[in-house]
Amino acid sequence: MSNPVVVSSSPSAEEHRLTDAMRRSLRGYLPIDQYGLIGNLHTAALVGMDGSIDFMCWPEFDSPSVFCRMLDKDKGGHFVITPENCDLTCKQQYLPFSNVLSTKFLSEQGVGSVTDYMHRPRPGSRSHGYMLPWLMRTVEVIRGELTFDLECFPAFDYARAKHTLEIHDSGLSERQCPSKHSSEAEESIFQSVFTHWDLTQENAESFVGSQRVVFTPEKIEHHDGMGFTSNPADHAAQTAVNPMDLRFVVGCTGGGSCPLVCLESVPHKSGLGNGVTSRFTLTEGQRVTFILRTTPESVAEELAKTGVGEAEIATYHAKYDPALSMKFVERVLEDTLLYWLGWIRSCKYAGRWLENVERSALILKLLTYEPTGAVVAAVTFSLPEAIGDSGRNWDYRFTWVRDSAFTMYAFMRLGLNKEAKCYMNFVSKICRAKNPDGGLQIMYTLRGGRELPELILPHLEGYRGCAPVRIGNGAADHIQLDIYGELLDAVYLYNKYSNPLSYDEWVDVKALVDYVCDNYDQPDMGIWEVRGRKQNFTYSKIQCWVAVDRGLRLVEKRDLPCRNIDKWRRVRDTIYEEVMEKAWNAEEEYFAQSYETKDTLDAAVLAMPLVFFCDGTDPRFVKTMRRIMLPPHRGGLTANNLVFRYNAMETDDGLSGEEGAFSLCTFWLAEALARASKANLTLLYKAQVIMDEMIMYGNHVGLFSEEVDKSGKHLGNFPQAFTHIALISAAFNIDRALKTNHK
Repeated sequence: MSNPVVVSSSPSAEEHRLTDAMRRSLRGYLPIDQYGLIGNLHTAALVGMDGSIDFMCWPEFDSPSVFCRMLDKDKGGHFVITPENCDLTCKQQYLPFSNVLSTKFLSEQGVGSVTDYMHRPRPGSRSHGYMLPWLMRTVEVIRGELTFDLECFPAFDYARAKHTLEIHDSGLSERQCPSKHSSEAEESIFQSVFTHWDLTQENAESFVGSQRVVFTPEKIEHHDGMGFTSNPADHAAQTAVNPMDLRFVVGCTGGGSCPLVCLESVPHKSGLGNGVTSRFTLTEGQRVTFILRTTPESVAEELAKTGVGEAEIATYHAKYDPALSMKFVERVLEDTLLYWLGWIRSCKYAGRWLENVERSALILKLLTYEPTGAVVAAVTFSLPEAIGDSGRNWDYRFTWVRDSAFTMYAFMRLGLNKEAKCYMNFVSKICRAKNPDGGLQIMYTLRGGRELPELILPHLEGYRGCAPVRIGNGAADHIQLDIYGELLDAVYLYNKYSNPLSYDEWVDVKALVDYVCDNYDQPDMGIWEVRGRKQNFTYSKIQCWVAVDRGLRLVEKRDLPCRNIDKWRRVRDTIYEEVMEKAWNAEEEYFAQSYETKDTLDAAVLAMPLVFFCDGTDPRFVKTMRRIMLPPHRGGLTANNLVFRYNAMETDDGLSGEEGAFSLCTFWLAEALARASKANLTLLYKAQVIMDEMIMYGNHVGLFSEEVDKSGKHLGNFPQAFTHIALISAAFNIDRALKTNHK
C-alpha cells in the first residue's frame, strides 16, 4: 500500500480564482439564478455554480444562518470548493430524478466535479436507517488533474456570534483496505452514476483524514426578534447556534498515491473567528468527501440536560456518529439517490412538460418540513424584489396558509397523496388553535407557532447592497381573507381525490365557513400583503366566495350536517353579485384591483377561472385578461410575455420603487388562456408560447425565484414554492386543454 503524498497548501489571498472571476461583475455576488438547492426536509442550502455554499440555516429552515454570503459578501460566511484556475467552464445539474447536485468544472488540464447533498435514508437502507443531519460535499477528478481551493468560514447566528476554532489532529489517518467485489456492489446505483469510481478495485484504497475541525460559537443573549416566543419548539429551532465540525475521507483508485489534504486555520476579515483553508491537487481516480455537521458531543450535552440517561446517549452516538469510511460515504449517497428516485416514481404526470413538472415536485418536496408537513415559502430571507433601496426584502422561511394549500393541490394533482395527508394534519392542528375571533393567521412557523417578530439586521449589507436584511415577518398579523378560499379549496380537493374528511375535520371546516360569512365584507391587506391601507381587494372577495362555495359542495356531495346552509347560499350569491357590480370597471371594461381603486389593474384576478368563480370564456373575464396582456405603457401589466402583479409605480402599496415581473402571475396567465381557449383556439397556442417562454426563465437546473427583472435576472427569495406550484397547475391544465382539442 502506497504512502500518502502531501500536495496541499493554503491559497493566497492575492490569487484570482474561479469564484472571484464569476462574482466580479456584481461586486462580489453571484446572480441569484446561478444557484442550485440541496436539502434534507429539515433545512436546505444554496450551492453556487462556482462551488460555493453561500446560504444555509442550520439545523432547521428557520434556524439562524451559518452561511449567508448571499446577504453580505464580507461577513456572511461561506463554504467553497472551487478550482484555483479560472480558465474553465462550469456546469451544474441534478443527478437524475434526485436532489443531489453535481457541479462540474471542465478545462484542458482536467475535468472535476463537486457533488453536494444532504442525506435522506430509504426504507431497507444497507448503510443507515436514520437520517444523518450532515452536509456532504464530494470533490473528485474525472479526467486529468485539477487543483482545488477549499475555504470554510462559518458565520454563526446571522453573522452576529463570534466563534473559536480548534483543529484536532490524531496524527494518524485511519487507512482502509478495499473490500472484496460482491454482487451487492455490482447492483449499486452508485456504480451506474459514478462509473469512473470503483472502490472495489484491488488497488483501491481510502483513509479517514486525521484532522477534525471544530467550530464553537459563543452564546449571545438577544432580547428581540425570532426565537422570542411562547412556543418551546420554535424557540429551540430559531435560537439554535450549535458547535459544528468538519471532517473528511480520502479515496483513490488506479494504484497511485493518495493525496493528503491539510486544513489550516486562517483568520477571516470579518473578525468573527478563524476558518479553514486548503489547496489540494487531485488526479483521475482521486476523491475527497467533506462532512459538516453539528458536533455529537454538543448534542449529547443537550440530551443530558433533559435528563436522558447514559444508555440513551450511547444509542444516539451509535445512530448519528457512525464510523467513517469511503464505502460508508458511498452507500449514504446511494441511499439518498434511491430515496429521491423512489419518491418521484409516484408522480402520475406524463404530459408535455414532464421534466419541468418533476423538478418542481422535487423542489416542493425539498421545501416540506418533514416533522409537521408544513411547506416553507422559500428557504431564504431578504433577497430583494428590486435592486436598490425599495426595502422590498422579506423573510419567507415560514408556512403561508395560501402557499401550503396550493402545494397540497399540486401534490394531489400529481398523485402524491402522502404529502397531502401530512399537510392536512398540519391544517387540523392550526384550525384547532384559531385566533380569538375565530379566524386564522396568514402564516405560521413550521411547527404551527403564531409569533414571528420581525427584526432588521443592520450589520448585514444585503444582497448587492440592498438593505435592510429582515428576519421574522411583520405581516403575520395581517388580515388576508383570501386564505380561507385557498385553504378550503384544497380541503375540498383532498376530500375528493385523497381521503374523505373526518367529522372532526368537518367541524373545523364549518367554523371557517361561518367565519367567512361573518367577515367577508371587511377590508384586508390582500394576497400581495401590501403595507399600505386596507381595501376591499377583488381577489380576496373571490376567494371568500370560493370558501363558501366549497363548504356547500362538501355538504351536497357528502351529505354532511350544516344548519347554516341557507345562510351560506345567501352569502355566496351576495359575494358573487357584489364582485360583478363593485369590482367591474364598466368604462375601461376590466375587473379592478379593489372596490376602492377601480382604475388599478391587478393580475391576481387571473385566478377567476382557475377557481371556477367564472368560466374562462366569460366576456368580462376575457376583456380583463386581454387588458392585462397589454404592455404597461398602454395600461396593461405584461412586458415580453412576463406579467407584473400590478403597476408598482402607480399603486399605493406602502412601499417605494419598482419590482420585477411576478413569475406566479405569468403561469396564471398561461393557464387562464388555456381555460379561455374553448371559445378561441388561438388562445391555446398563446398559452403554450407563454408557458414555454416562462420555463425558459427558470435557471440552469429548473429553479424559479419569485420575480424576474427586465433583463431576465431572478429577483426575490429563491427558490419560491408558489412559482413552482403555479408551473405544475399550468402544465396540468394546458395539457388537458391540448388533449381535449386534439380529440
